[in-house]
Amino acid sequence: MRIVRASERRTTAWKNGGGSTMEIAVEPSGASLDDFDWRVSIARVASDGPFSEFAGVDRTLAVVEGYGLSLTIGDAAPVMLERNSEPMPFPGDRPTSARLLAGEIVDLNVMTKRGRFEHQLRRISKPAYCDFDDEDIALAIACSGNVELSLPHEKIGLADGDTAILTRTGDAPFRIAPIGSADCYLVLLRRCNHPG
Repeated sequence: MRIVRASERRTTAWKNGGGSTMEIAVEPSGASLDDFDWRVSIARVASDGPFSEFAGVDRTLAVVEGYGLSLTIGDAAPVMLERNSEPMPFPGDRPTSARLLAGEIVDLNVMTKRGRFEHQLRRISKPAYCDFDDEDIALAIACSGNVELSLPHEKIGLADGDTAILTRTGDAPFRIAPIGSADCYLVLLRRCNHPG
């Protein structure tokens, strides 16, 4: 297990130059926006506009601060994504634009290179167990407030903005529990064509 503290997040420019994002974790380590296998980040969105396009990438988005936004993905009807909404998956290579509903928001973004990794992003509102199933990697993210992780041999506390990166070997199963009204998310990453 590895803990990424909020102060350790790396800030990078958006691919389309329209803003910046705080990178929580990326694989391979140090990968650019063009050569990652997977990437988890948080961005502040202060204005309406198009998303960067990522060829061959699958994305999932969740609003973690602010009221929300209206997402238009390709030719589909706009979808409202609010703070309490379930995360929204969409292809990163389809033209996508966002319109803010009531002021700026902060979003949590998960991206995986198609054919290399698949992912799930889950909002955790009450204590839950994760046994990884066939997933290779799990990220427990405390978006606001404190979160407690109960691993097979220890308990770990995550403060506001911290992330725990867990591997199937040694860290599973584990219990993730928001403290009080804390807002937390679980990212599950599965390597494609996993042997066995």
